[in-house]
Amino acid sequence: MRSNGEIKKVMDAVIKSFQPRAENAAPALERVVERPTREQAEAAAQTLVAWIGDDPNREGLLDTPERLVRALEDFFTGYRERPQDVLGRTFGEIGHFDDLVLVRDIPFYSFCEHHMFPIVGRAHLAYFPTERVVGLSKIARVLDMYARRLQTQERLTSQVVSAIEENLKPRGVAIMVEAEHMCMAMRGVQKAGTSTVTTQFTGVFRDDPAEQVRFITLVRRNNGA
Repeated sequence: MRSNGEIKKVMDAVIKSFQPRAENAAPALERVVERPTREQAEAAAQTLVAWIGDDPNREGLLDTPERLVRALEDFFTGYRERPQDVLGRTFGEIGHFDDLVLVRDIPFYSFCEHHMFPIVGRAHLAYFPTERVVGLSKIARVLDMYARRLQTQERLTSQVVSAIEENLKPRGVAIMVEAEHMCMAMRGVQKAGTSTVTTQFTGVFRDDPAEQVRFITLVRRNNGA
């Protein structure tokens, strides 16, 4: 196990690599953050254990930093995926089908970017295809791709819609996301069981209120609502 001096040296290197951009510097088109090494991540986890007030050198916590980093690597796989890879393959053999496709009750988990506490919920997504459709599992995958990042529910909702719009070119997209935020349930106001609902509509769903009503009716059917 590293000494306190060794931990400080590693953490100083991490902090130095994350120095903020000067105010007068030109903004980049896409912010690229240098990824710390696994050793640096484990040292940060060890520091947090000590800051909480426990002994990172006791037997039960010796391997905790390594386990935590492995878990985070699995939780945040969305940073390593692109929507075009998920939605790139479509199918054109749909006959004369020209109505909406709805995938309902897709479970997901994410993490609040403000506190890094879990967000647990489900999403319902519908789209009006043009000439081609995508495999149903890909709808769930694109949701997971964005959910497995540090998120706000509002941005997650928008990102999923944008990915469907840009890659499938449908006549319209509708989404409803319902989730419980542990940062609200476990800390702060501590209101467990509170649900946050976000929606977004494009194309046919945005322009025709009747289609919005139909989408919501189909989502709520058999859900006890």
